[in-house]
Amino acid sequence: MRMIATSVAVRGLALLAAAGAVAACAARPQEEERRVVYPETEREDVVETLHGVEIADPYRWLEDLDSERTADWVARQNAVTSRFLDGIPERAAIRRRLEQLWDHEKFDTPWTRGGRVFFRRNDGLQNQSVLHVAASLDAEPRVLLDPNALSADGTVALGHVSASPDGTRIAYALQEAGSDWITWRVRDVDTGEDLPDTIAWSKFSGASWAKDGSGFYYSAYDPPAAGKEYEGANYDQRLWFHRLGTAQSDDALVFEDPEHPERGFGGQVTDDGRYLVIHVWQGTARENRLYYVDLAAGGQVVRLLDGADASYEFLGNVGSVFFLKTDLLADRGRVVAIDLAHPGRESWREVVPEAAENLSAASLVGGRVVCSYLRDAHSLVRVHETDGTPAGDVELPGVGSVWGFEGRVDEPQTFYGYADFTTPFRVYRYDVLTGRSTLWRKPDVAFDPARFETRQVFVPSKDGTAVPMFITHRKGLEPDGSNPTYLYGYGGFNIPLTPGFSVSRLVWMEMGGVFAVANLRGGGEYGEEWHEAGTKERKQNVFDDFAACAEWLIAEGWTSTPKLAIGGGSNGGLLVGASMTQRPELFGACIPEVGVLDMLRFHKFTIGWAWTSDYGSPDDPEMFRHLLAYSPLHNLRDGVCYPPTLIVTGDHDDRVVPSHSFKFAAELQLRQACDNPCLIRIETRAGHGAGKPITTLLDELADKWAFLVRVLEIDVPDPLGE
Repeated sequence: MRMIATSVAVRGLALLAAAGAVAACAARPQEEERRVVYPETEREDVVETLHGVEIADPYRWLEDLDSERTADWVARQNAVTSRFLDGIPERAAIRRRLEQLWDHEKFDTPWTRGGRVFFRRNDGLQNQSVLHVAASLDAEPRVLLDPNALSADGTVALGHVSASPDGTRIAYALQEAGSDWITWRVRDVDTGEDLPDTIAWSKFSGASWAKDGSGFYYSAYDPPAAGKEYEGANYDQRLWFHRLGTAQSDDALVFEDPEHPERGFGGQVTDDGRYLVIHVWQGTARENRLYYVDLAAGGQVVRLLDGADASYEFLGNVGSVFFLKTDLLADRGRVVAIDLAHPGRESWREVVPEAAENLSAASLVGGRVVCSYLRDAHSLVRVHETDGTPAGDVELPGVGSVWGFEGRVDEPQTFYGYADFTTPFRVYRYDVLTGRSTLWRKPDVAFDPARFETRQVFVPSKDGTAVPMFITHRKGLEPDGSNPTYLYGYGGFNIPLTPGFSVSRLVWMEMGGVFAVANLRGGGEYGEEWHEAGTKERKQNVFDDFAACAEWLIAEGWTSTPKLAIGGGSNGGLLVGASMTQRPELFGACIPEVGVLDMLRFHKFTIGWAWTSDYGSPDDPEMFRHLLAYSPLHNLRDGVCYPPTLIVTGDHDDRVVPSHSFKFAAELQLRQACDNPCLIRIETRAGHGAGKPITTLLDELADKWAFLVRVLEIDVPDPLGE
């Protein structure tokens, strides 16, 4: 019997109670009625006055993630959800089909150091991908690090990996149970043995090696207070240098800024080893600062760009000339060169001017500048000489997305990955000098892409803005209003949604479903103006865009309200929560995942304060008014029939703490005025999503699609996939 596992706070009797409740229902017949009996959630008399407004917070006790009381609530909620999902007979077939399609070889884009090639590979159903190393591209690879051997349940994930310049050692990050916290270890590439070096309490950090391989730079916070590891606010990040063979307590402090505790720092050693470039960030704001240290001269930190007036991304250097991607005086981005001998803005040289398309990424590799653009939310790639002369375009396999083109300025080759809605991720080797792409790895997935098709439409939003939307489905599907449709969105933090392949989406389409992706304002599809149009007091534009896409799908006959589901995660979970509270009559089902749902307290936990660049701060009286107007938790009302809802979160989510979902679920269950189910699925030893074991992920996906099969009344083909 499958059971959704309970939270990190589960102890003894609470866990046994949940197990007993689920086991007791194992043999029950499927119930026909839709009504669900929810566990009672105690309400407390907690009221705060914020900017003259009284705000009730009766479920604040659910913010204490480690209490026995919260553990008991989680166990009881999971028992109800498991009972509902276990009663859906189609779930088993969905789970089998997901596993069948997932069982294929997967690679990521490789990178080289010291002549060696490093890459990750998954043989199909491994919980975590395995790090491999080879003497060359053509040599037989060997396993360097298998994270699956580090935990019995697959919940220890391999995060960032950085190889020393000579390729003899790697610094690698381990993340446990989905947490953002990182533990750094060091491994000898030749022997496969770990050195004794261990770095704890690092977060939002990479590792960058000194040129001589003596150690690496990393960022870390002070250890959190006991019991607050997963909800305590994160401030005062510092940049350190760790010398191999020494204790973390002996690491050298490179940079800190105690007067500005919200600032964070990322260190990057240039390919020639001469400079340490320090990227200074503050929250999720696009504006950042850029400092450097001349390591050869043994100098101090130089504040090269300290105005936080634009985004500045270091691409690489040729001698004392720094190449940067920036949106200064270029809403859609450009590339400039700054000579450190003459760093004044009047001496900057524009290498790649702003284009009609949004410059989403750039790299300095093989002596050329490779620029990846977004044209209506899909990729195109142009190459330039370092003097700005165009050197041709990279010919892509189709209308999709590319990732990669990383490497060293003196390396003549790089790698990139390509995918679209019906093409699984494949990896290409790119010769920077000849402009030739060669297929390096291609997965073999057991489906026929010719059976599916994708189209792009442009939907007028409430204010007339054209919003792109991709629609993918089986060929021959008729827009007769009867098709189950899953509308997905995000709309925030300058993050674009571009075409990508997903086994779960494929299974949805095999069931006769339509999969739609809305490219909402707030994202990164069209540059900073598009992003800003969905932030702070303009956040309502995002919800209006999403509603317009839903209405278009109905008006054009692709679906109807009883067949229309919406979904999204994190900021996308906020999107779903706001959409279902503003327009409950529009949707047939809602799945908010790891969502930001309490817009008056999001800034009080972990890294939540960083999101004020997009949301604004509840501490500001004017922004408080806007946040209160759409905060999902605070806009649930009595007497409203809300759509069937499955809230999804993880007990170790220290990005968006699970109390957002806990409180929203409790309030939704209280306010619901009809028999539509309002369930919450809380996964154990899982965080915001990164590093989730495949077995756990497959169970979660099967539950989501099974939930929609029941509430949208979908007839699943038998056998599924044929």
